[in-house]
Amino acid sequence: MTGRAEDGGAAGRRRRRGLVGEALFMENARKGSIVSRANSIGSTSASSVPNTDDEDSDCAQESPKETYKDQRRRAHTQAEQKRRDAIKKGYNDLQAIVPTCEQQDFSISSQKLSKAIVLQKTIDYIQFLHKEKKKQEEEVSTLRKDVMALKIMKVNYEQIVKAHQNNPNEGKNQISDEVKFNVFQGIMDSLFQSFNASVSVTSFQELSACVFSWIEEHCKPQTLRDVVIGVLHKVKSQLY
Repeated sequence: MTGRAEDGGAAGRRRRRGLVGEALFMENARKGSIVSRANSIGSTSASSVPNTDDEDSDCAQESPKETYKDQRRRAHTQAEQKRRDAIKKGYNDLQAIVPTCEQQDFSISSQKLSKAIVLQKTIDYIQFLHKEKKKQEEEVSTLRKDVMALKIMKVNYEQIVKAHQNNPNEGKNQISDEVKFNVFQGIMDSLFQSFNASVSVTSFQELSACVFSWIEEHCKPQTLRDVVIGVLHKVKSQLY
């Protein structure tokens, strides 16, 4: 009895194992059929949909070229706009600086000045400034000469005052008119000699051209001072 019971239990266990194995096999078969069906559907859908990978790659290759061209075009446009703005600002500055650009004629007062007119007025104003500068330089040179002459006269007067202070009795002796005339004659003779040697009087034009150069050369304060001192020494030697 015990042996039969054990055989029956073993048989039951084998049946249960068989049933479990059959159930696992059926489950795996079912899953495999589902996976194969999904793969077939995916392949069918993939084959039915047109392949756009090549087009995407083409667009990806073409888009950078178009973007680079657009960037170059935009950069060129910006550079051109900056150049035009700089030129416009330059002309506006010229109109603000040059006085003649502000003083427009009544005939064109309602119109905007063209660039050519602005440039021409600027050129005229620069030439005017050059002439004014040259004129001022000449005036400064003349004033310097006058200052130099005044300094020489100051030194001479200081020497005269000093000599008079050292010899107060010397001024009591009166100088005759003859001595004065001799001094004047000596100065004029010296000047006439240089005038006659330097100035041509064949025509008024030559006289006008030469007389100013003679004055600048032989009538300088230092030159006249030397002439007067020489004449005074000569007259003094004649008197004493």
